[in-house]
Amino acid sequence: MGAEVVVEGLTKSFGRQTIWRDVTLTLPPGEVSVMLGPSGTGKSVFLKSMIGLLKPDRGKCVINGVDIVSCSERKLYDVRKLFGVLFQDGALFGSMNLFDNVAFPLREHTRKSETEIRQIVLEKMEMVGLTGAERKLPGEISGGMRKRAGLARALVLDPEIILCDEPDSGLDPVRTAYLSQLLIDLNAQIDATILIVTHNINLARTVPDNLGMLFRRELVMFGPREVLLTSDEPVVEQFLNGRRIGPIGMSEEKDTATMAAEQRLADAGHHDGSTEDVRGVVPQLQPTPGLPERQGVRRRKDRVMSILHTLPPAAQEGIIESLTPAEQQRYGVHPHMMATVPAGHRPSPTPRSNVGSERIQGDLADIPQSQWQPPQQGPGGGA
Repeated sequence: MGAEVVVEGLTKSFGRQTIWRDVTLTLPPGEVSVMLGPSGTGKSVFLKSMIGLLKPDRGKCVINGVDIVSCSERKLYDVRKLFGVLFQDGALFGSMNLFDNVAFPLREHTRKSETEIRQIVLEKMEMVGLTGAERKLPGEISGGMRKRAGLARALVLDPEIILCDEPDSGLDPVRTAYLSQLLIDLNAQIDATILIVTHNINLARTVPDNLGMLFRRELVMFGPREVLLTSDEPVVEQFLNGRRIGPIGMSEEKDTATMAAEQRLADAGHHDGSTEDVRGVVPQLQPTPGLPERQGVRRRKDRVMSILHTLPPAAQEGIIESLTPAEQQRYGVHPHMMATVPAGHRPSPTPRSNVGSERIQGDLADIPQSQWQPPQQGPGGGA
């Protein structure tokens, strides 16, 4: 199984500009997670901080008992061998053919013979659909093929953790669908812990076991997909639906006057940018027939059902309806069961906090009735 990643109070800034602060989350081992957020919220910075390419200001990132924020360079070098990273543009060496690009980590970090290296490289290239392209240069192939070559290189050391920075950027919807299926199949085969940064809403709704979102220098939410896909958190709803109406603006931080003007236009019938309401738990991608069942799915659903009673009734109902009949029987639930429970006897939802009540600099719009607790601001943390 892949390694668990425990992040506690991680904060990163460049000079006086705080990118994000007090980020705390746990990537469950062997599960696929996605980090969402508007452009410029520091998602790629978060990935680079996880592998020690950037040094956070404070906090912890613990992998197999090692805090990569405070460990020695030698220890960090060893921990990095647990990672496979797919960068946004593939990050291939332009002067090397695809075979040598994929073989590079093996030649750099192992003492394997060229015969062994060839066997591993060809296996990984076949896994991502690049058989026959070994001698091509990065400049001779499409963007999608470069992404797949970058993924093959990320896999050659059999990593326990795979980080994918916008794997769908520059790809058409069909290639994105193939890449999404490939990531699910990889998880089924090697049970690695996977974290994906993306703006692709379809990928975010159908691929991961867990979803998180960064906004206004904070981690708004992170948890099982069922919880976020049924959330009534305004910023999450706006982002998942691709609407202009909501707290997110063109410059991320929208003031109240702009929000009011946009709402008046929407009330008057002006289109707000969304074509459909994507709320609800849609089916998750399954491994290709013939591959093993993903063990992370069962672990995640067990986790969701253990906290079901803390969620709002509408979210509970949506989650129950998303289960198969066999799963409903296993967990002792059935559709519409919330309708049969008197209102006074329903379990209380998660305590809510008025996160937006404290105005951020510039009279920015509130985030009303947020379901998350704001992290405590540490010394020197800017807003």
